Amino acid sequence: MADLPVNPMSIALTVSHRMLWWQTMDEDDNPAHWRVSADVDPQACCPVEYRHVGDCSLLVADLDPTRNMLDSVELDEWDLEFIGETVLDLADGTLVPALDQQIVEGPPQMVILTHFELAAPWRGHGLAAPLIAATLARFAPTARLAVCRISPARFLAQHADRLAAELASVRLGALLERIGFFLWRDVYVVDLRNDDLTDAGLALLQRWVPQDDQRPESA
Repeated sequence: MADLPVNPMSIALTVSHRMLWWQTMDEDDNPAHWRVSADVDPQACCPVEYRHVGDCSLLVADLDPTRNMLDSVELDEWDLEFIGETVLDLADGTLVPALDQQIVEGPPQMVILTHFELAAPWRGHGLAAPLIAATLARFAPTARLAVCRISPARFLAQHADRLAAELASVRLGALLERIGFFLWRDVYVVDLRNDDLTDAGLALLQRWVPQDDQRPESA
């Protein structure tokens, strides 16, 4: 395995929200579109070709009877429709009771993880889980849970056959479970107050953050 291009402690997350210029906050899409870009901090010494680390796309949906996410789902948004019909009460857009009981009370919003990809030089180093966890943690103050739908069909373009796509989806599911997600009716769900999200980066921290010098005590 090749070494990491630079110390991963220099990776910064930039969170951006997409709205049409004429929309007010009250007129924002539901779900709203967010993007997170992971890049090496400009102050760190790093070759330009390694500066971009990865991308993450998310949607943030209100769990609110007055702004039911299902009312705005397009006919071709199959994964989003599946998530909505699985975890939401079709009548009022709030969580179905069986799932609601498993999630700690919090702000009435749900984060939907729709895409995550690491740049090639950064793959294979155990960065995906901590970066996804750190991204979701940014939304914990304003949302209650995060969900993700994993379908082998999404991997067919990158893999030679159906079996390889199936294996890729299984590996991604296992990665999500390591940071606190659980599978609920074919949708991966995580409580944004789950300690596993916070702990996901501990191994990297222990490896890359310099330890205090251990000096013998004076006699």
